[in-house]
Parts: sequence; C-alpha cells; structure tokens
Amino acid sequence: MKAMILAAGRGTRLKPLTDNIPKALVEVGGICMLETVIRRLISAGADSLVINVHHLHNKILSFLAEKEYFGVHIDISPEIYFPLETGGGLKKAACFFDDGKPFFMHNSDVFTDLDLAALYAAHLKNGALATLAVKKRPSARQLLFDGGLSLKGRLQAGEIPVGLTSLAFSGVQVISPDIFEKMTESGVFSITDVYLRLAAEGEKIMGFREDACYWQDIGSIEKLESLRKYVESGR
Repeated sequence: MKAMILAAGRGTRLKPLTDNIPKALVEVGGICMLETVIRRLISAGADSLVINVHHLHNKILSFLAEKEYFGVHIDISPEIYFPLETGGGLKKAACFFDDGKPFFMHNSDVFTDLDLAALYAAHLKNGALATLAVKKRPSARQLLFDGGLSLKGRLQAGEIPVGLTSLAFSGVQVISPDIFEKMTESGVFSITDVYLRLAAEGEKIMGFREDACYWQDIGSIEKLESLRKYVESGR
C-alpha cells in the first residue's frame, strides 16, 4: 500500500520556531510530527511512501536517513521554488502511484488517533474517487455532505441547506488513482478545490465521519501548545 505525506509547508504561523526547522519536524511529546504520521501509516499497512518537501528540506532528508527510512521505501518529491499546495503537490507526485491501488494522503501537521485502517476499508467499499476523513468541529472551511456522506459543496455565509450537514475536513484521505486523469488543475492549487469541482460534476467524493477521534493541527503556536499539553497529559 502506498501513501503520500504532505510536508512542504513553510510553517509561517509557527515562527520563530520554524526559522530553523521545517514544520514537519516540530516535536510533540518528544517525537516529531513527521515520525508520528509515518509510523501510523505503516501500522495501517503502508509500505511505500512519498513525501513532498520545500522549506529546509535537507533537514527532512537527514532525519529520514538517520531513521533508516523506518524500514520502508520512501521517495521524496521536491518542490524547489515554492510549495505547490495539497493538490499541486499530489499532481507532481502522480507517477509514484503506478500500481492502480488506492492510497493514503496525510498532512504532516495533523495529529489524530483516527482509525486509518477503517478509513481505507470504507474507501474500498464505497467505490469513491476519494474518501475524506471529516469531523464535527469548529472550522472556517466547512464542507457540506448529504445524509449518505456524499460531498455536496462548501458552506458559504448563511444557514446550512436543508438535508445537508457541515463537517470539517481532517487533512487525511484515501484516494483512487483514477483521480489523476480528472485533475485539470495545474500549478499551485488545493486538493479540496478539486474535490468540490468533481463533486459538482457528479463524481463520487465521500466523507468518513469519526467524531469520537482526537484531532488537532499545529497551524499556530497556540494550537501546538494545546496539542503538547494533550499529549503530555497521557490521554
């Protein structure tokens, strides 16, 4: 099973911490975020990974070498001049996914105890182009799903349309490689925008809801400190 880890972000909201280390190597509980994600993906069955890199990428390469690549195959997808965002980064690495099988894509700045194996199994069962881990939580970028958890759009200003539920995307997903032939976007773009376009065109983009799981990103110093306190509490 293959997986992609998104680790090209500059981490500007974590400055000055990220002046000297990439966001993916920020530690929580004595273990960097990248290692936590790698180990969870391996536990879920992934044995071949690709990681996109940009900011201070040599430090990520050195870290992987020190860890002997965690005993699995790891490729690097460098984004030399600027980060390509989630969609552009995936499209650049498309040639890695040449086995015709669904694969994970996981943000490196997300800490969660989501059941990754269950997410993958749900994707195999639902036959979607992509299955997105979603959760009922506060977010400025809510997505709209129907009762069957099919993606129907993005929450705009105003009330939630009747029959739909607003949920936040967790930055963890399983994707079928068929998506590459449908990605007409190029350059720097978000994978969420691809999903919204494809859903509007009638393609099957599904949610996988697990509200009971813990989830936290490290998008700011405040969020990072909140996560560190959670981990240190032993919960």
